[in-house]
Amino acid sequence: MALWMQSRWRKLVGLGVGSILLLISILASILFGLNQFGIRDLWLAYSQFDGSNEHLIITTTRVPRALIAAAVGASLAIAGAIMQVLTKNPLASPSIFGINAGAALFIVIGLVAFGSSLTMSSMIWIAFIGATLTSVLVYTLGVQGGSGFEPIKLILAGASVAAFASSVTSGLILINKQSLETALFWMIGSVSGRQLDHLLIVFPYMVIGWFISMLLSGSLNVMALGDDSAKSLGQRMMLTRVVSGIAVVLLAGSSVATVGPIAFIGLIVPHLCRYIVGNDHRWLLPYCALTGALLLVTADIASRFILMPKEVPVGVATALIGVPFLIHVARRRKHA
Repeated sequence: MALWMQSRWRKLVGLGVGSILLLISILASILFGLNQFGIRDLWLAYSQFDGSNEHLIITTTRVPRALIAAAVGASLAIAGAIMQVLTKNPLASPSIFGINAGAALFIVIGLVAFGSSLTMSSMIWIAFIGATLTSVLVYTLGVQGGSGFEPIKLILAGASVAAFASSVTSGLILINKQSLETALFWMIGSVSGRQLDHLLIVFPYMVIGWFISMLLSGSLNVMALGDDSAKSLGQRMMLTRVVSGIAVVLLAGSSVATVGPIAFIGLIVPHLCRYIVGNDHRWLLPYCALTGALLLVTADIASRFILMPKEVPVGVATALIGVPFLIHVARRRKHA
């Protein structure tokens, strides 16, 4: 009992330290970039807003950007942890549900249909609907057949639907080249150019996804033991899978709809957090939320300085981090 309490105390301290680091990173995201600000500028921007260029940048660009990065990073990391249990695949990430491809397809359809009249807020709703419908289709295909649900069937269904959606997306872009620039800006993944209103549209769905994920933490621990063990312990497998899928759709779908497909957050963070706190999802999911938020906010800060004065989309920055990590995980699994 004493050892358990000691371990629990250390994990609580870790969460506290992670929260402090996240707040520091959000503050750094607000203050640093092409335009540098101080704490006093941040205080005056909200206490005595005077309409100056500095205050406009802080309130309409930097603060929304930092908050969106934190919320999306947390959501993608939790979704990735759930997907890795659901599919029993350590390389799984939210894109396996076809979320990225489905959202991109619907965005391009909207651009072709409505053109320049399509607002960013409308794009978010269209992308969220596309991500949701595509995920439902993939999951439905994954449970077809006499054998019922199998992780490999879900993976194959996701890959097939994603390939089909990507092909249709490419065809529509070639047919209607006017949608190319807007579509590419969204599909590469970026938190720049987003407003706080864009986050507020999807934030309720993120909160519901976070809440469902925490309720599922005990069931995910049982599922991680394997199907036979889980069934022998009385786990209602189909119900847990359906609810887990709903959580992934809410978290990853709302994230992709807001900032586009940000790669590797859902892959990297769960592995890092398992190394720190183990496989207990009651601790793993909160750690994933904090670490995912911290990683994406930090990556966004770094993306501003890679090609100064130009900015690199944060999706490129996370890919630069994620590709070596993916190779490392794949090689480790091969040797194992």
